[in-house]
Amino acid sequence: MSDVAVKASYAFLEPLGLTGRGGTTERVLAVLREAIIGFELAPGEDIDKLALCERLGVSRFPVSEALARLQGEGLVEILPQRGTRVSRIRLAEVRQSMFIRRALEAQAVRSLALDHDDRLLPTLERNLRYQEAAAEAGDRRGFHLLDLEFHLTLLDALGFARVKAAVEAARANLDRVRRLLSSPRHIALTLVDHQAIVTALRSGDADAAASAMEAHLDSVITELVAFAAENPTLFEDL
Repeated sequence: MSDVAVKASYAFLEPLGLTGRGGTTERVLAVLREAIIGFELAPGEDIDKLALCERLGVSRFPVSEALARLQGEGLVEILPQRGTRVSRIRLAEVRQSMFIRRALEAQAVRSLALDHDDRLLPTLERNLRYQEAAAEAGDRRGFHLLDLEFHLTLLDALGFARVKAAVEAARANLDRVRRLLSSPRHIALTLVDHQAIVTALRSGDADAAASAMEAHLDSVITELVAFAAENPTLFEDL
C-alpha cells in the first residue's frame, strides 16, 4: 500500500462504534479537532471525507457537519469544487487572538489580586503541584490540560461569563500553537510564569499580577515567531 493510501486510511483514528457519550456529530468533531491540534492531521493536508467516514464508521452527514464547524474555528478550509484541507496556521490571527487574551487575562488577574474568593489560591496551588508532576514526568498532554485549567480557574474566579467566552473563543485559535511549542523547555518556562502569577495574587500585588500574565502570554508569540521561521510550511502568511 502506498504512503498516500496509508494516510487516507486514517489508521491513527479509532472507530467511534455504536456507543459513546454525546451525539455523533459532537463525537466526530472532538476526534477531528484533537487530530488537528495534535498534528496527526497536518497543516495544509487534504482531508478525504469518504475515508474518514469509513474509518470512523459514520455517515457523511456528521463528518460534513463537524468539518463545517471546524471551518468556523479556523482549523479547516472548505474549498468549493476542490475539497477540504487542514488550515495552515496564520500568524496574523494568532497575534490577534493573543492580543485579546493579553488584554482580558491581564485585567482579570489585576482584579483578582485585589479581591478574590478564599478558595482561589488553594485551587491554583494544587494545580501548580500537578503541573510540576506533569513536567517532571514529561507528560506534555497532561501539562497542556493543566495549563488550560489554570487559566480557566482564574476566569471562573473572576465571574464574568462574557469575558470567559471571549477568552475561550480566542484560545481556540491558539491550541495548535501551544501544542507546537510544547517542548520541555517551554513547559518549564510556563510553570515558572504560572508560579509568578500566583505569587503576585498571594501578595495582592495587582500590577505584578498583570505584568506576570502579560509576560507569560508575550513569550508565546516570541517563541512562535522563532518557530515559524524554522518551519515555514506550517504557516499561511510567511
